[in-house]
Amino acid sequence: MPRYALLVEYDGRPFAGWQRQADQPSVQGAIEAALARLEPRDHTIAAAGRTDAGVHGRGQVAHCDMDKDWDPFRLSEALNYHLKPNPVGILACRRVPDDWHARFSAVERRYLFRLLMRRAPATLETGQVWRVMHDLDVDAMREGAQHLIGLHDFTTFRSVMCQAKSPVKTIDEIDIQRIEGFAGPEIQFRLRARSFLHNQVRSIVGTLERVGAGTWQPDRVRAALQACDRAACGPVCPPDGLYLTGVGYPEDVFA
Repeated sequence: MPRYALLVEYDGRPFAGWQRQADQPSVQGAIEAALARLEPRDHTIAAAGRTDAGVHGRGQVAHCDMDKDWDPFRLSEALNYHLKPNPVGILACRRVPDDWHARFSAVERRYLFRLLMRRAPATLETGQVWRVMHDLDVDAMREGAQHLIGLHDFTTFRSVMCQAKSPVKTIDEIDIQRIEGFAGPEIQFRLRARSFLHNQVRSIVGTLERVGAGTWQPDRVRAALQACDRAACGPVCPPDGLYLTGVGYPEDVFA
């Protein structure tokens, strides 16, 4: 069965997350239903990351196995046709080796979190950003974030529902920038790691927001990390504003 890698973009708002669910809409379910329109049978696809409800994808990667030897461009076009009206798009499609796996072949995941600072409602950005009504100190957040770089036990920043075997992860980068967006000033957090724990990014961003607001001192992030206690974490921010922006592989299949 020929295997194809799919580069996927989606708006997470209408979905209960990436993973297929019996009684709720999911991104995986929408793509599998579109595949079934092309080859009528049950399809199961695998993805690099299982994003939660409300989380968006700009560079999610999945793979599917087909019966027919499809031209990759025609497969992507057919999928996009049958995905309508779901807010899901196949940006690229490539034929990959049979042992290539969207999840297990990945060596890096990249996330973006957008935080909008303004008092007025985010009318045109609803569900796309986390709006806070106060200014934030970027330098303080950067100082706090430095305590999280590298190999650590991230129990504090891990959901109690996380199914990962170990809380030990390595964060390679947390880049924090203030930009002037169309809707107003934004803080953009870009995180890069081989893999993340459940709710890890949202726990980190919510905690750093407290640092930027002056409620926490930057050193408190280190104390929270060393506590290895979920109760020591700051607030978990909402999924609004979180995007899976890219997945890295030993060879870029979409180059």
